[in-house]
Amino acid sequence: MAEIEPYENALDAIPGAHPYPRTSRYHDAEIGIHRRPDGTEVRYTKRRLLPQLEPTPDSDLTQPHTVGAGERPDLLAQHYFGDVGQWWQIADANPVLDPRELTDEAGRVIDIPLAGGFPGGRGDRRV
Repeated sequence: MAEIEPYENALDAIPGAHPYPRTSRYHDAEIGIHRRPDGTEVRYTKRRLLPQLEPTPDSDLTQPHTVGAGERPDLLAQHYFGDVGQWWQIADANPVLDPRELTDEAGRVIDIPLAGGFPGGRGDRRV
C-alpha cells in the first residue's frame, strides 16, 4: 500500500505557493521585493539568521556525535533525520562557516539537534 502524502507536502508542489518547501531552511525566511527603476519587481529572500538553541532545564536540545572517517553532513542527516536534505540543521547547531568543516576531521565531536531543538524545527527524528 502506498503512503499517503501529507497535505502540506502537496502544497509544496504547487508553483508559486511558496518559494521554498516546508523542509527547507529558508521556508520561514521573509521574502522581500526590490523595485527596479523601470518598475520591475524582483523577489528575494531576506537574510536568514541562525536560530539560537535555548536549552531547557528538563532536557538538552542536542546530542554529541563523534565524526567517523568518510562521514558527511548529508549522510549524518539521513541517519539522524531520515532525510539527506536536512544537513542544514546539523550545520546550524555547530559554529562553522562551511558545513564540510563538520566532518573533515575524524574524531571531532559535533552537536546533532534533537527534534524540536530549533524554533521551527522540522520533522520527526529517526535514529
